[in-house]
Amino acid sequence: MTETALLIQPVVSGGRMAKAAAVLAIEGADAAGPAVLVCEHASNALPKDWGDPGIDAAQQQSHVAWDPGALDLARGLARLLDAPLIFGRVSRLIYDLNRPPHSPAAMPDRSELHDIPGNRDLAPALRRRRTDEIYLPFHAALAAMLAHRLAIGQMPVLITVHSFTPVYFGRPRAVEFGVIHDRDDRLARAIAAAATGLETRLNAPYSAADGVAHTLALHATPMGLRHAMLELRNDLLAGGAGAAMAQRLAPVLRAAIGDAA
Repeated sequence: MTETALLIQPVVSGGRMAKAAAVLAIEGADAAGPAVLVCEHASNALPKDWGDPGIDAAQQQSHVAWDPGALDLARGLARLLDAPLIFGRVSRLIYDLNRPPHSPAAMPDRSELHDIPGNRDLAPALRRRRTDEIYLPFHAALAAMLAHRLAIGQMPVLITVHSFTPVYFGRPRAVEFGVIHDRDDRLARAIAAAATGLETRLNAPYSAADGVAHTLALHATPMGLRHAMLELRNDLLAGGAGAAMAQRLAPVLRAAIGDAA
């Protein structure tokens, strides 16, 4: 049995376990480091059983459908920090795992300048099915991962890993590395204050006020866990550069986790 199956087995039963394994993956479940890493927008996969969103191949490869380079970065950080990693295996156009079910952005019919016609006027039954088969198993598995650590006296640090487009609504973005937080800003401020050689900003290019911190708000804030959302400009992760970026950022994260304790 895979480590993904082992972790989701207590929270997903019967035939649902196979479905859950198709929409999420867990690597390094038994890693001993203090951080737990999450990459909600790791994949641009559009499985046929969810219908056709109505986008072309170029859009599917762009930030419209996923966070390019984020999974490579997250995997590199997980290895260097000895951390478990949970990530999504379907495009955020099917379900955005960093949005609650009532959010229009959970199953968007528009992303920046791009229409997503397949998501327009989704039937309630399909919205419930996507929530039931994608959103709920993912967040149940993450909750279990955190609960297992809390049960043995650990206080895990939750870090989500994302990338963002260099140009948004036609406007270039100067920021290269954004660090976002929910209510507890200790870890995010420690990371943002570190010397990385990148144009780094706190709560940019988004903030929790923009509705982008759902995973942190759902899992970290209620448990009093330190947390941060990392946003790297995706041109800095292109061409397999995620591993090198992980080498640059891992010491910063390691130090910040210690300093923010």
